[in-house]
Amino acid sequence: MTLSVTNTLTGEREEFEPRNDDEVLLYVCGLTVSDDAHLGHARLWAQADLMHRWLDHEGYDVRHVENFTDVNEKIVARIGEDDFGESEADVAEHFTSHVIDDMRGLNLKRAEVYPRVSEHVPEIVDLVETLVDRGYAYESNGSVYFDVTSFEDYGKLSNQRLDEIESQGVDEERSEKRHPADFALWKAGAVDPDDIAEHRHADLPAIDDACGQTWESPWGEGRPGWHVECSAMSMTHLDETIDIHVGGRDLVFPHHENEIAQSEAATGQQFARYWLHVGLLQTAGDKMSSSLGNFLTVSDALEEYGVDVVRTFYLSTSYRSEQTFGEAEMREAEERWERLERAYDAAVAACDSTDAYARVEDAELRAVLSETRESFRAAMNDDFNVREAISALLELATASNRHIDAHDEYDFWALRETVETFEELGGDVFGLSFGRDASEGGAVTLAEDLVELVLELREAEREAGNYERADALRDDLAALGVEVHDGDDGPAFRFE
Repeated sequence: MTLSVTNTLTGEREEFEPRNDDEVLLYVCGLTVSDDAHLGHARLWAQADLMHRWLDHEGYDVRHVENFTDVNEKIVARIGEDDFGESEADVAEHFTSHVIDDMRGLNLKRAEVYPRVSEHVPEIVDLVETLVDRGYAYESNGSVYFDVTSFEDYGKLSNQRLDEIESQGVDEERSEKRHPADFALWKAGAVDPDDIAEHRHADLPAIDDACGQTWESPWGEGRPGWHVECSAMSMTHLDETIDIHVGGRDLVFPHHENEIAQSEAATGQQFARYWLHVGLLQTAGDKMSSSLGNFLTVSDALEEYGVDVVRTFYLSTSYRSEQTFGEAEMREAEERWERLERAYDAAVAACDSTDAYARVEDAELRAVLSETRESFRAAMNDDFNVREAISALLELATASNRHIDAHDEYDFWALRETVETFEELGGDVFGLSFGRDASEGGAVTLAEDLVELVLELREAEREAGNYERADALRDDLAALGVEVHDGDDGPAFRFE
């Protein structure tokens, strides 16, 4: 059975056929690093990770690119807050570091590269220039806008008619645009204080002057627009045409619609062949979001539940469906993980015992093993149906436990295959702790605790005047890949 996916672009279930038989170009719309990541963000990461892992399993060379948006007015709004930093770049660096820690804590496969907007401004400017030269964009008061009326297929992803689309961008842009739906590719100057105010904490002093990073361009000093960033980074690190573009369902319009328009207008080629959109995570009837404050951060979730429970939670619902977060759902995920873990541990112990024999055969367990692999593969090839795939593993857990409980002499071959099936499908594909240290998912938290302990010792040495010893502790941390920064509020650190 070959993989089929639901393509938002066509609204149809389609057989997946990459441009190159053995390679998949996968782009994931990453996070705007203006806050700590929560479980809603992590749902997108986890589902993209599962896609990556399954494509790997099926023999594809997956080139996975996922961006960090580190240029944004929400980031500027947090300048001077707590210990986040005194510039847009500092704030972005602070939260990017936390996001990377969260990704590692979730046991996500690493992308090929995590491009940042701030390091791709030359490519963004080149893309905007191309669109201006080809007549798809125009300059107005130092800003550049995409002319949506010039792109015949505008609206093909979201199935919207141009005359029904409301104005895009902030109100101040309306007088500069030819059509209300035109969107900014390049914004003149720094960030306007009014654009910062709605995102700035009420207890912080207002920012009265335009601020934030700016760059020189043919149209004057300014900043890139939001939508153009992903097109430039995707085409820089992958190709003009990619196989799969993954993002949250809330990005279909305007972000992904605008990505298609600007990319295809610039190249004349199809931008992405398959658009896969992940449903939102709901809590108390609303989507989980930073702005609503109804979220649980990734780091807090990992500390409270552990990586295996969090990942098992995401396995309960197909990527295309909305998912509900709550205590009942997390208890169910915990029970499922513990059931799988117990079955795996019991199978390992029985397989490695003297009661496992070469000539003992359990036809029932062997049949379930075959059915598990067939059902798992059919489910994952059915638009990454993780819900059905984990059900297959749970059936294997039941069959394995039944074999061990009902016999004094075990089928060694079947138990060995059971162990390897859990490690391959549950470990390699689902990213669970089969075949590796079950505490590994908490390695980031443990490492942070140990670093903080060393920093406390270092502070004690400094207070005692033992500066050489304090410097030696800092050097020892640096040698281990821990970068320490001393600030007014004490030392801070990040893993390199």
